[in-house]
This record gives sequence, structure tokens and C-alpha cells, in this order.
Amino acid sequence: MKNTTKKGKTKGKSQFKKKFSIWFWSLFAAGVLVVVLIFWMISKGWLGYLPPLDELQNPKNKYATEIYSSDMQILGSYYRTENRVGIQYKDISPYMIQALVATEDERFYEHSGIDIKGLMRAILKFGRAGGGSTLTQQLSKQLYSPTADNIFERALQKPIEWVIASKVERLYSKEEILTMYLNQFDFLYNAVGIKSAAQVYFNTTPAELKIEEAAMLVGMCKNPALYNPIRRPEQSRARRNTVFSQMYKNGYITEAEKDSLQELPLVVNYHSVDHKQGLAPYFRENLRLILTAKEPKESNYSNWNKQQYKIDKDEWDNNPLYGFCQKNKKPDGTNYDLYNDGLRIYTTIDSRMQQYAEEAVSEHIQYLQKQFFKEKKRHSYAPFSKDLSKEEIDGIMERSMKQSDRYRNMKRSGASESEIRKAFNTPTEMRVFSYNGMIDTILSPLDSIRYQKYFLRCAFMSMDPHSGHVKAYVGGPNFAHFQYDMVSKGRRQVGSTVKPFLYTLAMDEGMSPCDKTINQPITLFDANGNEWSPRNDSKNNVGDTVTLEWGLSKSNNWISAYLMSLFTPEQLVKLMHSFGIQGYIDPVVSLCLGPCEVSLQEMVDAYTTYPNKGVRVEPLYVTRIEDKNGNIIATFTPRTYEIISETTSYKMITMLRSVIDHGTGVRVRFRYGLKMPMGGKTGTTQNNSDGWFMGFTPSLVSGAWVGGEDRAIHFDSMAEGQGASMALPIWALYMQKVLADPDLGYSATEEFDIPEWFDPYAGCAE
Repeated sequence: MKNTTKKGKTKGKSQFKKKFSIWFWSLFAAGVLVVVLIFWMISKGWLGYLPPLDELQNPKNKYATEIYSSDMQILGSYYRTENRVGIQYKDISPYMIQALVATEDERFYEHSGIDIKGLMRAILKFGRAGGGSTLTQQLSKQLYSPTADNIFERALQKPIEWVIASKVERLYSKEEILTMYLNQFDFLYNAVGIKSAAQVYFNTTPAELKIEEAAMLVGMCKNPALYNPIRRPEQSRARRNTVFSQMYKNGYITEAEKDSLQELPLVVNYHSVDHKQGLAPYFRENLRLILTAKEPKESNYSNWNKQQYKIDKDEWDNNPLYGFCQKNKKPDGTNYDLYNDGLRIYTTIDSRMQQYAEEAVSEHIQYLQKQFFKEKKRHSYAPFSKDLSKEEIDGIMERSMKQSDRYRNMKRSGASESEIRKAFNTPTEMRVFSYNGMIDTILSPLDSIRYQKYFLRCAFMSMDPHSGHVKAYVGGPNFAHFQYDMVSKGRRQVGSTVKPFLYTLAMDEGMSPCDKTINQPITLFDANGNEWSPRNDSKNNVGDTVTLEWGLSKSNNWISAYLMSLFTPEQLVKLMHSFGIQGYIDPVVSLCLGPCEVSLQEMVDAYTTYPNKGVRVEPLYVTRIEDKNGNIIATFTPRTYEIISETTSYKMITMLRSVIDHGTGVRVRFRYGLKMPMGGKTGTTQNNSDGWFMGFTPSLVSGAWVGGEDRAIHFDSMAEGQGASMALPIWALYMQKVLADPDLGYSATEEFDIPEWFDPYAGCAE
């Protein structure tokens, strides 16, 4: 009986085990079949998201456009959300590759997208030994894994990544996968991709990364927020040392090297990525506007701005750089996207000369600003002219208030006029600009507008008169706080810098620098018969017989008016337009003293005519543009125009040299010690509202302007307010720096290319 019972129990257990085994293996087989089916359905694109094959073969990475200087320095980049710049494998430091593989995927070169060994280890140890994701899987997730909206989608994410990783491994080499990963990873602070990261954290290139720098960046790949070297330097250093341990473990460095490297402090040379910072911000912004300009439509321009429409239309029709992204298409038929297509733009800007220009502007403007504050101190009318009434000042402030973003935003939100005015007159905490750093203070918004007006504006541009290459471009004193570009956008009265055009007209008509006239008051009549009698600040040589050369060198208004009497205003306007001045010029007799408004860019362009033997060269900003693969898609050459004869240009060089040697620009010689051959012209407008200086050597034409935001803001004193005090020093400081740099190749002994046979005084009476 006992044996029967025992046998029954044994048989029951055996049947149970058999059934369990059948069910277990059946379920296991079913599970495997389901998993295989899921992967098969994913691979066919029937389940979840799988990018099409052509997208896998050509990932739609969005790359920032890089701007290069002529000496191959990166000036900046254009991007919308991610400052990602593509780079090739050969341009990445071997340390970066070694550290990445050793730390993130030590069997990278052995697997085909999925590391089974690493995956099983992660499962058995419940993730404590790492997540088991290969670099290829991480890349697949970065490139193609959309955000999961529900549990089902989240459950499918890993399988989808595995399928994509397997396909990526079949399509790309290991080197290409590593390159894509490093180009894709976001290292924080707008440093997307290894090239941006090397620049942001170490101010270097990926190829030049040291082993400790590469290890720090690889350490960030685990969790960039946690191992942020700027905010969490200790955690970042510890993670970097873990990377060294992994490199030792995988045979990339010795134990001695590991120990030595782990003792190094964490050193970061951080450079924030911000379009408002870095070299040539005004230039970069102007270039961006040019490249993305759309075809001008006259209906989009108000009646008072029709002249600007003509200027823009001419640029669209004749300048291939203007509207480049709208005019040119990629192979797929779409327009180039400045922010996503990874273009490389090679500009004419020389980074060294740009640096010198910015330094010269900063040095002089800060000095000048102190003088301006000193002059206006404790005056109720400040920063405006003492000649303005309270009503006139209130009118300027009213217009400025209504032009502000705060006013427009409040208007759009439905605030009443009384509410807006109350807000503008209510003191509030704010930060305001100063050259010594931002200041925390309490001001009403209206008072802050007035405070901002205290700061003088400026512009400087330098270009090669033969090639048209723009070497330096400074549109204002500080781009972060004063973004209006006074080189190409701002137009101000030019004062006496217009006089060389009038003298050019005379020289081209056969007159000579040594022709004489009497230095005496003169009265002209305009087209309506009204009298016009210019004033002269200087009383020297009144009643004397003087030469035209003397008249220009001393910027004598009576001599200019005398020459104006020999020609019509229309003749001068026509010549000035041929010199490249595009805006409207009123043909009046007083034009000889410069009441017309012109941009600094146009003035520098115009003055290239003199050292270039009568041929004007338009400014050239860009020499070529390449696509992200390095293929040249556009090249650019300057447009040139023969304006005057060579003989006339030689005469003008002679007279403009006299301005520097004996006239209003003489402080270039005695105060700044510049001895090289040069010509130039100072300019000061009525009430010292604008200070100008245009100067040129045989190889450089440069111009400077200084003034207030409004013409009513200026020095009351002529000593500080004239062009020789406001603008000339910027030019002189810049030239000092340029000539002191032998690598630039500019010589203080270079002579103007004037033939020996030319005598500017030939035929003149003794």
C-alpha cells in the first residue's frame, strides 16, 4: 500500500515536471517568437518609428554656419537653437577617441551595434554595472528616437534603438559612427558637438585637445548636467579621473600615466558662445542680414523711405552676396539655410586688425566718455546741448519713449496712455551699462532712457583700397548694449570730409593744387535767389592770397564756397553718387560744407578712389562660401568703377597729404608720432554733433565717426567736439597697432604709387 502511494506521488511529480517543462519552454519559445516578431515588425517599420533607409544613410543633422577671418580664425557662427559644427574624424584628437571608447563602450570595435555581453551584465546586475547601451545605440537615440508619449511607446524605445543601431553599423564605419556621435553630443552652454565644445571649454580645436581635456569632455557624456565643469568642478574632476582609470584598464595609458594625470587640477578656459560677444559682432550681424535679405518689394517701403528701396533693389540686382540664401539653392532644390546647413563663410576681416580696431575704439571712446560726463556734470540739460530748451529736450525724450520696446509692448497689451506714462515714471530696480561693468540701481524707465543717451556712439572701418577687402569693422562702442550699426546702417552729416569731393571736381576740370584765390568772406545764392554766406572759425590769413592746397589743408569754408561758385550743386551731387554715396543728396550750395547724411561705409568706399589711381573699389566682405562638405558653392570679387583720372587722383593725394602734414590732421604727426606717407581729412558738423576722420595710406583706407545717439547730444566745447579730437585718435591708435605688428606686412615707409614724371605744381606761377 505504501509502495503504491509512493509510486503514485512520484508519477504525479513527474507528470507535473513534464507539464511545467512543456509550458515553460512553450512560453519561452512563444516569448522568443514574440520578441523576434516585434523586432521583425520594427525592422519593417510596422511597429513604432523607424527612420527610412535614405535618412539613415544621410542623417539630417543641423549644423551651424561658421564665419572665418582671412587669417583662418573663427569669428563666430550662425545657428537657431544648437551651435553644432560638423568635423571629420581626422580632425579629432586620438585622446578623445580613446577616452570615449574606453569609458562609454570598451567593446565598441568588437560588436555590431548591440553589446550582448554588456547587456546581459547589466540585466544580471540590475543596471548597477551600467546600462549596456553601446555608443551606436546612444547615437541612434540622439539622432532618431522621438519623445515617448505613453508607456507603450516607452517600452518600444529600446528595441527600436537596437534595430536602428544594427542598421547604422551596417551603413557606417566605426570611425564614422564615432565622428557622428561626437558631432551630435550636447556639451551644454551652446557647445553642441566636439568642435564647439573644444572652443567653449578650452578655446582650442578638437585636434589640439590634450589628454586631460579630452577626458573631461568624455566624462560629461555620462551626464553633462551632473559633471558640469563650470558649476560642479569637483564632480567633473572625479569623473575625469574615472575616465583615466578606464583608459588604463583598456591599455591606452600606463598606470604611471594614470596616476600622474589624476593628480592634475581641473583647468577650464571657458568662452561663452554668444553672438553679442567675440570679435566683430557688428560685422557678423551685418553679414547675417545681408546673406538672409529677401528681394525688396516697393510696397513694403513707406513713402519717406523710397530711397532705401532703390538702394536695396540695386544691391539685390548687382551684389551676389546680398540675399545669397534666397538666390541660391541646394542640390535638392531648397534654399540654403544659414542656420542649419553648416556653411563655411570666409570673410575678408583680419582677426588681428579687427582686434586692433576694437582696442583703438575702446581706448579712445572710454577716454572721451569721461570727458563728456565731466562737461555735462550737474547740468540740468545733460546729456543734451546747452542750446536746447526744456520743451525741445522733452520732445526728444517723448519720441524716445514711444520708440522703446517697453512702450510698444504695453501698447499691444492694451495699457492706456496714462498707465504707460505712470510706469515710465515709476522708479524700479534695474541694471544699467557702464564701462566699469553693469551697475545695479533704481531708476524710472524714462530716466534709464536718458542715462543711455549719455553714451557716445562711434564707428570705424578699414579696407584695402586695391582689393576691396574689409579688414576691420566696428559698428559701435559695445554690441551687447548699443546694437545699432553706425558703419553701414547709420547715416550722419559728414561735415568737411565732403570737401575732397568738391576739390576733386575742380582738379578733374583742370585746376591744380597751387591755383590761387583770396581768402575772404563770400556770398552765394541758392536756386531760389536766397543768400548763403558761410562762416569760418579761423581768422588766420584773412584777405591773403592762398592756394587751393592751403584751403583744403586748413578746411577753410570760404575757399570751399569759392570752388562751389565755379560749379553747380548738381555737378557735385553727380560726382558724389559716382563715389558710391547712395542716399539722397540735396543739391544746394551749402553742400560744399557737408550737410548731407552719409554712412561711414560709403565714405571709406569713396576714399579708396584716391590711393587706387582714380578707381573706386566697393567693400568686399566675403571671398568664398563652402557647404558643409567643403565644396565651394560661391566666390566673390569686388566691383570697381573708374571715377576720375589718374592725374586727378595724384593731385588729390598731394592735397590730402598736406592736410596731415600742415593742416587740421597734423596731430597724427606730432601727438601720435605716425611718420608714414598718408592723406586724410577731418570733419566736424554744426554744433560738434558729428566728428569724422578719413585717413589713408598706400595700402589702407580707414574712417572713424563719433557722435551722440541724437544730433542734439554733443560736446559744447569745440576743443573736445571737433573731428580731430573725437575721431582722429581712433584712426591713429589703430594705425599704431597695425604698423607695430610685422606679421601684417604694412610698412611705415611704403610710398604712394605716383609716377616720377608727375608734378602737382607744374605750370604754377612762383
